[in-house]
Amino acid sequence: MTNTKDGQTVANRMVLDALAEQVKVRPDRDFLRFRDCNYTYVEFAEAYRNVAGRLAAYGVSRHDIVPAFFPNSGPAVEVWFALMHLGAVWAPINTEFRGKQLVHALNLMESDTLIVDAPYLEQIMKVLPSLQHVRRVILYGVAELPEHDKVEFTDLDKMPDGRPPPRAEVERAEVAMIQFTSGSSGVSKAVQLSHGYLEGQGSGFSEVFGLGETDVLYCPFPLYHWDATIGTVITALKCGSTAALARKFSVSGFWDDIHFFGATVFDFMGATLTFIYRLPERPDDADNPVRFAWGVPMPDFKEDFERRFDLKLMEGYGSTEGGISVFQYWGEKYPPGSCGRAAPGWNLKIVDDDRNELPAGAVGELITKPDDPNQMMSGYFKMPEVNAELIRDGWYHTGDLCRLDEAGNLYFAGRKKDVIRRRGENMSALEIEHAIDSHPDVSEVAAYGVPSEYSEEEVAVSIVVRDGCTLTEQSVLDHCAGKMARYMIPEHILFLEALPKTPTEKVAKAELKKLHADIIRQGK
Repeated sequence: MTNTKDGQTVANRMVLDALAEQVKVRPDRDFLRFRDCNYTYVEFAEAYRNVAGRLAAYGVSRHDIVPAFFPNSGPAVEVWFALMHLGAVWAPINTEFRGKQLVHALNLMESDTLIVDAPYLEQIMKVLPSLQHVRRVILYGVAELPEHDKVEFTDLDKMPDGRPPPRAEVERAEVAMIQFTSGSSGVSKAVQLSHGYLEGQGSGFSEVFGLGETDVLYCPFPLYHWDATIGTVITALKCGSTAALARKFSVSGFWDDIHFFGATVFDFMGATLTFIYRLPERPDDADNPVRFAWGVPMPDFKEDFERRFDLKLMEGYGSTEGGISVFQYWGEKYPPGSCGRAAPGWNLKIVDDDRNELPAGAVGELITKPDDPNQMMSGYFKMPEVNAELIRDGWYHTGDLCRLDEAGNLYFAGRKKDVIRRRGENMSALEIEHAIDSHPDVSEVAAYGVPSEYSEEEVAVSIVVRDGCTLTEQSVLDHCAGKMARYMIPEHILFLEALPKTPTEKVAKAELKKLHADIIRQGK
């Protein structure tokens, strides 16, 4: 597909162009592998087009936003690509969302149609009365359709076959997907990602890491995550290799998955490497097909992990919003603590609070700018003020404190944002606080991260109980269970008479973190 402008022909590359090319060049190579099924490139192209025909006959069309609830599965990817074919927007919802968190996400989309796999039907039914726009729910894998006076339920497998319409003519800058992520304040934000973002990020990954058609990229993380969608499925598609998706990360089953899928590459995040490293050593640890793994954060035991399992660990820097802007490159050594240098086509600066560029070695906020603006998000959905603050003059303000050395190596130093990162998940402290504060016996609450022995952080909260009330740790946990994702539920709870405050009456979270560290150190 090409665009012509001022007599110049400019490639308008898309994900589906890459799929069409792979169908021609390597039709019988596996594109997707799951525990229960595989798809060759040609099989997958036929499968997704069949779904596109059914959805089109049902009335799904260009620019429609369609939230979807699926585990990692073939049908999930079929729906995703079918929506791209129609020019619609795929919005994979975090299947851990519950209660108000889930209602907010779906009402924000203003979508009249949802697509839901059977395991998540009960979640939807619980919040259905609070959904303002949903009128149609397309179900997959259910034995019996529910009845509802205001919502129509349809079985995806039993929808009449329809001939897929011609592929929608879309531009690279048009939004293809919405992923939810947590920011520093408020509820989870909807990140808009363009067709150009998907294609470009997948291309960059495959090129920098030198991936080829014989590689099998294994990912145990869900399809509402960047790692599974762009970092695995799209990257595999761009280099003609195979994407292998597990239902979830399992420590005990990890190496069995690696051998089952024949994985040559896997990605890690959060504490997953620590869990794998702490498995009992075996004489055949190095007898695996993996040549390298990528992810963050890089553990202190990197060299021993590489030796033990006979593979290379690689890292970089980036985010869903800003794209992956920093990589480590094959065959190069990096100073301890560096996560790499700027990726091709990316510009980096370290600035102070007034956006003045700082010299090498100084710590400040990292801002990034791609040569192709499609390589970062198209903005948060319905948040123009926040977008204007985050993206200025084409530069994305990461909110992360970093430094650059004279050679351009990047070092992460901390976060300006009030974000807790636990096992690969970024979460808003304020979102946790709002959920706990809804308990009638809570007077004040503060959420923050404390260091985890597995790397990254664990969720901690300090609570002031209302006068005349009593509150136990278990009652707090029970309250959280129905209001937030499991990874957001606090692991440490302190009950205090008052929260420490700064002179401007803000909660002094640094003091709370120190208090927590003292308690842990004293073994209380």
